[in-house]
Amino acid sequence: MGRCMIMRMITKPIQIYLKPEQDQALRTLAKRLGVSIAELIRHSVDMYLSSLPVEDDPALRLVALGRSGRHDLAAEHDRFLTQAGRS
Repeated sequence: MGRCMIMRMITKPIQIYLKPEQDQALRTLAKRLGVSIAELIRHSVDMYLSSLPVEDDPALRLVALGRSGRHDLAAEHDRFLTQAGRS
């Protein structure tokens, strides 16, 4: 008998407020596609984020951190990553 591995998606619950027509549209679409409203919203967020211009990606601030010329990067990496994430 083969092993069955189930991958669980780690998610964070949030609360959002929708207009009644948005709620109804999501419910209708979710039912038609056979997925949850949460799955539709996650997919929509993924699509939106992937459509952003690359230069708007906050992760790009971290790319050049290794070429910063800092000699204490290994020892102070947590502080530098936190600062880069805030700018």
